[in-house]
Amino acid sequence: MRHVTDAERRARIAWRHALAPAARLDSPEAVTRAMTVLHSTEPATVHLSCWARGRDLRVADVERALHVDRTLVKQLAMRRTLFVFPRELLPHVWPSASARVAATERATIAKDVVKADLAQEGQEWLDRARREVLAVLADAPEGLTAQQVRLAVPMIDVKVSVSPGSSWSASRILTHLGLTGHVVRGVNTGHWRTSRPRWTLTPDWLGEVPAPTSAQEGYRELVRRWLGTFGPGTEDDVVWWLGATKTIVRAALRELDAVEVSLDGGSLGYLLPDDVEETPDPGAWVSLLPVLDPTVMGWKAREFYLGPHREQLFDRNGNAGTTVWVDGRVVGCWVQDEAGVVHLRLLEQVGARARKALRAEAARLTSWLGGVRVGTVYPSAAMREPVVPP
Repeated sequence: MRHVTDAERRARIAWRHALAPAARLDSPEAVTRAMTVLHSTEPATVHLSCWARGRDLRVADVERALHVDRTLVKQLAMRRTLFVFPRELLPHVWPSASARVAATERATIAKDVVKADLAQEGQEWLDRARREVLAVLADAPEGLTAQQVRLAVPMIDVKVSVSPGSSWSASRILTHLGLTGHVVRGVNTGHWRTSRPRWTLTPDWLGEVPAPTSAQEGYRELVRRWLGTFGPGTEDDVVWWLGATKTIVRAALRELDAVEVSLDGGSLGYLLPDDVEETPDPGAWVSLLPVLDPTVMGWKAREFYLGPHREQLFDRNGNAGTTVWVDGRVVGCWVQDEAGVVHLRLLEQVGARARKALRAEAARLTSWLGGVRVGTVYPSAAMREPVVPP
């Protein structure tokens, strides 16, 4: 059986994730395909993930792909997380990962509606709300904001209390319509750091809409792309990332003829059958990655790149803050000061070569941001600590 060491897995990150200088890519589309998807829970993550992997990519390049060419599309999917997908992957995610979350959302919304005494039949209420929203959006080909939809559809102009301090309103219906592929998050009416989309009918945004595949085909394609980006990984890694079941993942691995490989620590991992060759040494590299970057969030078992730093770099809900990388290992985080200057917070000692490279990368990011400060609702414990120069 082929054995893949932790060192080789880190080398694969350098090449597959376009983080080594020689591996960087020329477009947001190429970056997104390399990573399968980009996390978009925080809008700035998309731009910063592209910056880290691109050759001279600008904010305007990402905005062009998202809002002009529309080759990249935001879609809620795995683990009820918002991602940016390559447009061609949408027909595979709609009937699989998105449909799975949509079913859960439908049951939750229906239950909440009955609990709030909005209707005796929550499912019927949701179906009527969906129809009314779609009818309103049909008359607005350029899309409407959530507030505009709420005002146009009085039945969803409500506030549904779920528990003390927790409630939802019109956006929950739009979220469900997005999960089922009927609407998409279109033009962003705010700054690139914020999310204020015009909700738009999918045909109005994408033009010709590709027909969805089957759930089985969709899951298989998602697992295939995950293996290409993150392999080797364990069955548990794929189940966690996909937000699916072992039955679904095992079927996909079997249909793909995935090859079993042994990993350091005794785990069993998988690779695609045409991807078992040894990975060359990428040389020295450093990287600064944003909150919830797809690399740090790609596996359930993260010790081979995260080491002992999980508690300092993830919040209690498993959300990753910013990360600083040296040769495939996470060694700290980065923050900005009031002027927007990027500073490093290292959790372990690194060599002189790495310190110099990290300072240069921090200066490069500071220049790229041009004084724009990127906030987050997911600061890690390390991000809250005083800044310590490398």
